[in-house]
Amino acid sequence: MALSPTDVTQLATVDSARAARVLSEVRAATLSGQRAPVAPRPVIERSWERMLRSGVDPDHDFRSGLLSREEVQRRREGTALRHVLPVLREGLLSVADVAHHIMVVADGEGRVLWREGSPSVLRKADSLGFELGADWREDVVGTNGIGTPVVVRRPVQVFASEHFQRSQTSWTCTGAPITDPRDGRLLGVVDVSGPLETMHPATLAWVDSVAKLAEARLRELHLTSLERLRAVAAPVLARLTGRALVVDRDGWTAAVTGMPYTNRTALPKALSPGRRWLPPLGSCWVEPLAGGWLLRPADEPVPPGATRIALDLAQPRRWSVTVSGGAGSWSHELSPRHAELLYLLALHRAGRSAAGLAEDMFGDPGRTVTVRAEMSRVRRYLGAFLEHRPYRFREDAEVEVLLPQDPRDLLPYSTAPAVVRGRISAEMS
Repeated sequence: MALSPTDVTQLATVDSARAARVLSEVRAATLSGQRAPVAPRPVIERSWERMLRSGVDPDHDFRSGLLSREEVQRRREGTALRHVLPVLREGLLSVADVAHHIMVVADGEGRVLWREGSPSVLRKADSLGFELGADWREDVVGTNGIGTPVVVRRPVQVFASEHFQRSQTSWTCTGAPITDPRDGRLLGVVDVSGPLETMHPATLAWVDSVAKLAEARLRELHLTSLERLRAVAAPVLARLTGRALVVDRDGWTAAVTGMPYTNRTALPKALSPGRRWLPPLGSCWVEPLAGGWLLRPADEPVPPGATRIALDLAQPRRWSVTVSGGAGSWSHELSPRHAELLYLLALHRAGRSAAGLAEDMFGDPGRTVTVRAEMSRVRRYLGAFLEHRPYRFREDAEVEVLLPQDPRDLLPYSTAPAVVRGRISAEMS
């Protein structure tokens, strides 16, 4: 009796070996241009067609180089996927470990950033090149549970010889894309993989549901960030007359006064302070806030005043930065690490490179990945007032540092060499 593609999938749940043999025959016939005993599933057939058109070799496993540890860490620090790792672990890992699977999280370029799960399966994955930093784009390693969902932007299960490359045909993998709810951009793919005998059709719905939970968590985080921006915006808007709008870095509205409410305003990728043209608002004055922008139509008066940045380090464990300008002022509490970084930038108004800051912070100029990750976080709320290459405060900003009366209370828990030298210098002066 002839089998349909759906029948093969169901057969795999009761006789994975037989299903794998059928799919091996399908793959061999299809790739040789002969009539297959069973038609491949449409999502697999279209993927195979893409592979054949692009010249991917089904019998030779070509791999590009792994990312360095530093680059993997940099990508981890720079992706919103790090915020949903607890959701993915809770939803997938306990079951995956029992079922002899691993969980893999890759970024939007198909690069593996996290791998967790069954130790024995992780060792098998190593032999497939399924390692941290590996490139699993479809046009590099063929049809698979990471690269194919990146292309089709929906969950895909790839079983046994549905993989295009022969080296992967003893494997089953199921991946679902995770998109950023703010702009629909693909953040990456979460994948559950294991030996072919672990295949089950329900895995597709399971992985997809957990990916949707991760997206829901990102929506919650976005709403929380809008609430924080709204709190910053309230006193600023209260001091203004006329029309004004406060939006986050992606253009989502946090607060509005004197004009109709719209959910989102289209912003250019590299928005900067000053007079700018923003559809549909037209000509606007743009002023930075912590985590967003204050937008005012250009026919509204602009209160005069230069930008002043006050770094308050006077009280132990209660550090903050306050930005004052024509529209008013706003403050942001600082973590110990961010207080250290801004103190160092205030000392070096000409700027410091990532290596220079790493030496100041750790006594090791090689720790640039950590510095860049922390500076990227600082720039989320203070970015409009900071330059980079080298890192520095904007030249037109007035920067003031409020220090404690006792030099020993200057960031007292910091062991950064430059901070320690600052304490000694203050004591001797």
